[in-house]
Amino acid sequence: MAQEPLAELDNVLHIYDFRVKAGMGDEFIALFNAFDYSDDNVMHASPAQVKDGVLCRDTEDPDRFYLVGEWRSVEEHMAIRKELIERTKGKRGFVSLIEGGKFAPNYGKVVSSTPAEVLQRAAKKTS
Repeated sequence: MAQEPLAELDNVLHIYDFRVKAGMGDEFIALFNAFDYSDDNVMHASPAQVKDGVLCRDTEDPDRFYLVGEWRSVEEHMAIRKELIERTKGKRGFVSLIEGGKFAPNYGKVVSSTPAEVLQRAAKKTS
């Protein structure tokens, strides 16, 4: 069993679920990484970001992706996202490869997360 919950109770996950233009997945990943790890990405500078996001590629559809990250609140993520959109106006980069050009998340509040004592008990059983 994992020794750490994926997310903390009462935080929020942003979940982007999108498709890229057919056959453009590898190029999308390269452009996404170039931007994501650059100084232009203000998301990484926010203290409201609890855990850095992860980009996942669907195992059955190579043109479908998910981006998931953990934040303290929807409002804080939305404010940073708005700032990021303003800073990158006219620079389409990886977003230009997304079908329909829409890159907006759904949000989910963490309402259940495995308590530390349960994880510790499980760790003792496996050791």
